[in-house]
Amino acid sequence: MATTGSNAFYTDPATSPRVRSTIREYLGFHDETAGGDLDARQAHYERMVTDFYDVVTDFYEYGWGDSFHFAPCHRHESFRASLARHQHYLALRLGLEPGMRVLDVGCGVGGPMRGIARFSGATIEGINNSAYQVDKGNRYNVAAGLAERCSLREGDFMAMPFAAGRYGAAYAIEATCHAPDKTACFSEVFRVLQPGGRFAGYEWCLTDLYDADDPGHRAIKRGIETGNGLPDLARTSDVDRALAAAGFEVCDSKDVALTADPETPWHLPLKGEPWSLAALRRSPLGRWLTHATVSTLETLRAAPSGSSEVSAMLMGAADVLVRGGDTGIFTPSYFFLARKPS
Repeated sequence: MATTGSNAFYTDPATSPRVRSTIREYLGFHDETAGGDLDARQAHYERMVTDFYDVVTDFYEYGWGDSFHFAPCHRHESFRASLARHQHYLALRLGLEPGMRVLDVGCGVGGPMRGIARFSGATIEGINNSAYQVDKGNRYNVAAGLAERCSLREGDFMAMPFAAGRYGAAYAIEATCHAPDKTACFSEVFRVLQPGGRFAGYEWCLTDLYDADDPGHRAIKRGIETGNGLPDLARTSDVDRALAAAGFEVCDSKDVALTADPETPWHLPLKGEPWSLAALRRSPLGRWLTHATVSTLETLRAAPSGSSEVSAMLMGAADVLVRGGDTGIFTPSYFFLARKPS
């Protein structure tokens, strides 16, 4: 399985034997016949999210690169360009500039961190509870010549190991959806910001079109949670309330997924973009080919036991995200900009 990292979970002798046990433990958090209810996911969110990213990171890099997020796309704009624009928009709204110390909340392997650091000149520190991703991200920072301005640290964004008032700004890109309590998570960001500091992000949310009485809508919600390591999907209004409850002044909030051109919605990469090798990997055909290859390699014992279960889970996750996008009941790009009062 191709990845961009030198310490791939599926090829490292120290980690590859854990694939099956890790994916089984993860899926157990979502199996309501075996105690995997919302309370269990919230109580053990850190373990659940770590399990999830341990087994999906190599797959994400294969299809998505080093920036694990969506973006509204415009006609004639490439997938990579849309991701970069999405990141730069945050930097501009936060007013980032050289010399600022900035926090990346839930930083993945640091793709957005490196893009925003290059664009703004700011120094960015990321926090992530996946040791696997932290190790990869710091290696990538060194390779990119950005180790002096970009760094990742292992830790829980619900209880961050940083002093109060350390950062001039903070952002989160499709990361705080993993938090078991949004108000508590945002309160931690509030604590580590300087007075007047700004916090911006993109959040996975249910839109106002979501109908909790519609079985089809509930199935999409449940599928997105299971396939993406989420305790529970919130509504857009819940994000605004949580920010205010944490002490922030909410300066702006809106679903920027709606700014995409009609023929290039945020979920187009999962439905099938204009052909390229990278786009094929993200498409339904590409996902099927990847799954078939992984299953064959696992049968031949050339891939770790459990690899095909991870691939199958991600195929299902992609399909249900497309349904969420087609129905309009889900967005991965609810933008918010908030300020800590001076």
